[in-house]
Amino acid sequence: MIDLEQYRDKWLSVGVDDYIGFYNREFFCLDNFSSFKVLVDGVLYGTIEHAYQASKFLQSAPDVAETITNSYSAYDAQRIAHEHIDRQRADWDDVKVAVMERLVQLKTEQNPYVKRKLMETGDYMICEDSPKDAFWGIGPNRDGRNELGKIWMKLRAELRAKK
Repeated sequence: MIDLEQYRDKWLSVGVDDYIGFYNREFFCLDNFSSFKVLVDGVLYGTIEHAYQASKFLQSAPDVAETITNSYSAYDAQRIAHEHIDRQRADWDDVKVAVMERLVQLKTEQNPYVKRKLMETGDYMICEDSPKDAFWGIGPNRDGRNELGKIWMKLRAELRAKK
């Protein structure tokens, strides 16, 4: 087992002793922007960020979904989605967590390295420690919903239960 303490950053560790963050560090492979391809319903996406952003438009604006799928980077995929937010599926807020959960599961199933890194997190709380996102992560005040971290922890528990 690796020494997890060496990967803790000072911003996160102040007052929070039980987190494993994955925003641009050792566990970055858990981030949606990390370069792990994922096959979803016969379409190969460069990252799960590509797949997530394209999912907003598969039904409502297939042309936008295709542009996102073929975009150069996860950042471009996100930018394109934001530019066309008025064309995303109407029920997106109702389905986005379920969509993300499926994509995270597929990423883990299809990329053994990601699965191994997930299991190396031990019993630590997993969080997207982005200082910007208080829905998927813990946000600037560390009081965000951490929905992506919850998905990773749920998947980790399911993988342990299967062993």
